[in-house]
Parts: sequence; C-alpha cells; structure tokens
Amino acid sequence: MNVRTPTQIVRKPAVASSGGIVAAQSGLAAEVGAEVLAAGGDAVDAAVATSFALGVVEPWMSGPAGGGTMIVWREAEQRAYSIDYGMRSPAALDPADYPLSGQGLASDLFPWKAVVGDRNVEGAGAVAVPGVVDGIGQAHARFGTMPWRDLLAPAAALARRGLEVDWYAALMLASATRALSRDVDAAALFLDDGQWPPLASTTPLAERRIVNDAMAATLDRLGELGFREFYDGEVGRQLAADIAAKGGSLSFGDLRAYRASLTAIERTPYRGGGFYLPPALTAGPAFADVFSQLSQTLAPAADGPGPASYAALADALASAYARRLAVDGDNEAPHSPACTTHFSVVDRAGNMVAMTQTLLSVFGARVVSPGTGLLLNNGIMWFDPEPGHANSLAPGKRCLMNVCPVIGETGTARFAIGASGGRKIMPAIAQLSSFLVDNAMSLEAAFHQPRIDVSGGATVIADAALPAEVILALSDRHRVVTAPRTVYPHSFACPVGVMRQAGENFGASEIMSPWADAVAEPAPPPE
Repeated sequence: MNVRTPTQIVRKPAVASSGGIVAAQSGLAAEVGAEVLAAGGDAVDAAVATSFALGVVEPWMSGPAGGGTMIVWREAEQRAYSIDYGMRSPAALDPADYPLSGQGLASDLFPWKAVVGDRNVEGAGAVAVPGVVDGIGQAHARFGTMPWRDLLAPAAALARRGLEVDWYAALMLASATRALSRDVDAAALFLDDGQWPPLASTTPLAERRIVNDAMAATLDRLGELGFREFYDGEVGRQLAADIAAKGGSLSFGDLRAYRASLTAIERTPYRGGGFYLPPALTAGPAFADVFSQLSQTLAPAADGPGPASYAALADALASAYARRLAVDGDNEAPHSPACTTHFSVVDRAGNMVAMTQTLLSVFGARVVSPGTGLLLNNGIMWFDPEPGHANSLAPGKRCLMNVCPVIGETGTARFAIGASGGRKIMPAIAQLSSFLVDNAMSLEAAFHQPRIDVSGGATVIADAALPAEVILALSDRHRVVTAPRTVYPHSFACPVGVMRQAGENFGASEIMSPWADAVAEPAPPPE
C-alpha cells in the first residue's frame, strides 16, 4: 500500500501449479525458463536459460560478464549443493593504480574513500574476472539434462529481437545516461545521441527496442562450443582484448584460470526444518547468525509476526551485521539501490535452484565490450581502496558479496528464495524465511507481509504499513524511520521465491516490482 494514497492496495497473487515454476525479476525471463520445464528440462536446465535471458532483458542488473552464487536442491539425492561463481580481481591488478583522491567518498554504492577518476567504480579499470558462465556451466554439466545449445538459443533470439523499452526500462536507462555516455560502445548500444529517451522522436516508447546482435553472436558461439569458450576460446580472447584496449588489467590468462567451485553443503538446522546456505564471502554466514539468535529469542506464532517478533528480528539482524562488518570489512552503504537479480526455480519432480547474479552497480562498469556485446561488471568496487583493511584491494582476490540465495525447509514444505538489493538482501530473506518457518505462512502471505530493513546502519527502516504497536516495539531499542514500499526508490530488497508443499508448487515475487513475476510451465496440449 502506498501511504500517500491509502485507498490503494497492491496485491500480486502467488502462482500455484502441479508443474514447475520459475520466479524471476523479469517475467519475460521467467517465461523462457518455464518453457524449458515444459520441454522436459529440469530445474538446472531452466536456470541456465533464465540466467542468460536475464542478461538480455534486464541488462542493468546482471549478465554473463558478472558473478554470483546459487544453491541447487536435488530431490532424488535429498542433497543440496552450493556453486560459488563470484568475481575475482585480475592477477595483474596493481593497487597503486587506484590512488585515493582525498576528495571525500566514492560516487557509488560503497562509502570507500574516493579514488582518482573513480577508476574503481566506472570504466575498464573497474572490471573483475567474471564467473557467471563458468558457474552455470558447471551446474549444467553436473545436473542438466537438455542440450546446452538449446538453453542459450532463447536468449540469443531475445538479443536479436531487442529489449522492449517500456516506462520502467526508460527509467533505468535515464538513471545512468550520463555514465553510459562516457563509453562509446555503451552509448551506441543503450543511448540515442547520448540521451535517453531522445527529446525529439515520433517513435512511441513502447515500440523502441535495444537490439544487441553482437551479444546474440556471442551466445550462439557459447551455445555451440560450450561454456569454457567464454574463458578459453575466442570469446574470452576478444573480451580480454576489449578490456585491455579500454585500460583494464583483466587478461586472457585471468579468464583461463577462472574456475567456479561446486560443493555439497549440509543443512543448518532451525526448529523443525533448516536452511541450505551459501558459504563464506556471501551473506550466508550472517543469515545463519540471525537464526542462531532467533532460536533463543523468537517464539513461533501461528497468527503471524507481532511486535515481539519484529523486535527479535531487528535485534538479531543488527547484531549479525555488527559482527559481519567487524570481521569481513563489508562497508556497502546500507540503503544503496538494488543492482542485482535473483530467480528461483522448482520443477515438477521437486528439484530447486536459488540463483543470484550481479554486475554489482546498475549497468556495472557502464562499459560494453564491442567484440562480444557484453556489458561489463565493476567488481573491483567491492574492495576497499584504502590499504590495511580486511577487504582491501589486492590482485587475485575473491570479492566479498552480499548475495544470499537460500533453500529452506519448514518441516512440511521446502522453498527457494533470494533477492536483489545489496545489504538489504539478507534482512529480507531472513524475514521471509522466518515468516514461512516461524509463522507457517503461505508463500503469498509472506511476500505481502510488511518488512523492516536492518542492514548495518544505526536506523531500522520500517514499512509504513506496519501497525503502530510494531513501530512502538521497535522504537524501544532502535531508532526507527518509516518508509513506503514503492517501485522506486527502494527502501527494501526485491525478493522472489518458489515453494513446494504436499506435491504442489508455488511461486511469488516482490509485489512492488513492475517486471517481476512467477510463471508456471505451460500445460501440454490436449492429445
């Protein structure tokens, strides 16, 4: 509900199906994944297709030149796996190339000391070694059932058809127009005479499309030659050459050396269920910290979370983030804009995937590789440019991320959830998990339930729709500011998720996200 217009209520019903479901921040990408399920693919097959489709239809959030983490549940094995495909700094990176300017703080997500020319934020010098293609490729090699080329073909077709620019796409492009205009290839792809939308145009906005033939050709080549072509073949060679030509330190050798890690993981128990979490260098350890506290401080309540529940959540989140910041040195601004994407998949057999991928900032480094058509990440910004800290910039170093894909169990149901939103991700996923486990909510009810954000700052951000007694309980121990749940700007994370209970599947997405949706696999035609 928008507090400025209290007569309006926004609802987005969950999708229910006996077949598989894909929930994503782009309904168009979710449709691609659902079609794979209908063609007989499993959850990992659908994840491959959805991942590459998102890089085309939601380019400001993620793409093949990014990184992230996924959790895979294999129903037949009753086993979960984590695949870490986070970015890494290039081996030849020299911290001396990122001198502090002495001019305040960085211009983007992190309150690091500013670097001369924002070299760690924007441009080829901000590009880290990407991991998405190797991560999703390893998952497919281990668990997939459909031919790899068939799973990349829909994304290539989308790139040739072009991204339709509606009001939301135009908003995202307008938010980064100045930065995109500084790279000739990014400007050529996304802008029109350095502007978006053009001031003088007779073309209706809804009929405008961003066509990326170079990306389509790259996806075709990866489909034919396999995922390691991105690292060992001509695609990797071209990508490295483009980055070097623009002044970055990433080399072909960095790409050839990159390997994602795939490991079996154990359940972190919680009450009658538990969670399968991503390991270190993600928000998984902080999530586990939260539920270790909640097991002692939060009493389950079938009638939903009340003032005591929200107070316990706020205390646990604040404590977990205080420990994370002290140990890991993660200093991302707590209310930075969402700049990541997440999707979740469940197939008709009960296999699940929770996958988060990112370019880091909105539009990443705001640089496009002309030879591959790929928008590049700015993963170097994850590191503190000031030496001597836990997360200081160094060559060949793994990035610390805030991603938190989770597969959880309530005792009677299993769910896969995740979100975009930087440091807001973990608090959102922890609360949704608590609603599902501690309050036995349906997936639809949990996604409509108002949330709070406690992500390392001194202030609790509370949904303005929360009852006055909840705000009062939070105010007893924290400074509280209320904010509406809106499309933009984002005071809270943007989650999506799926659930399986008693043989039926459900999917839900953030109610205020205009593109996010859950899509069930189409029913087979009647015989």
